[in-house]
Amino acid sequence: MENGAAAPVPRVGVVVFLLRGKSVLLGRRRSTGVGDSKFALPGGHLEFGENFEECAAREIMEETGLEIEKIEFLTVTNNLFLDETKPSHYVAIYVRAFLKDPNQLPQNLEPTKCDGWGWYEWDNLPKPLFWPLQKMVKEGFNPFPNIA
Repeated sequence: MENGAAAPVPRVGVVVFLLRGKSVLLGRRRSTGVGDSKFALPGGHLEFGENFEECAAREIMEETGLEIEKIEFLTVTNNLFLDETKPSHYVAIYVRAFLKDPNQLPQNLEPTKCDGWGWYEWDNLPKPLFWPLQKMVKEGFNPFPNIA
């Protein structure tokens, strides 16, 4: 780049489909940049040296106070947020996980980033969804394991 300015680089996020029965945990985002007031999955930035599972467990604990297990990779998406207040580029690693103890209740531990957490039936998701999740739903993505 000219003038010695560093070129912007993509960030890596880990996003968690936390499943309970046929429901998924979603929160309404509070953001000055991307996706304000949209329902989204929990997750956050991958930190240096972390694997995806460690990042997922840390982010879920930081955001909701929940302990998770059976964390497994699902898919990856390449997301360009060029029309937002703060344009950005994220590579999102999606995992699925389950509660260690099904009696745990989510807490809103980051109220400046989220209006609260709730369980939503996959066939009856709230609106508006954060566009990367909306796109996955529209394309028929299914985060639930095939249970025989």
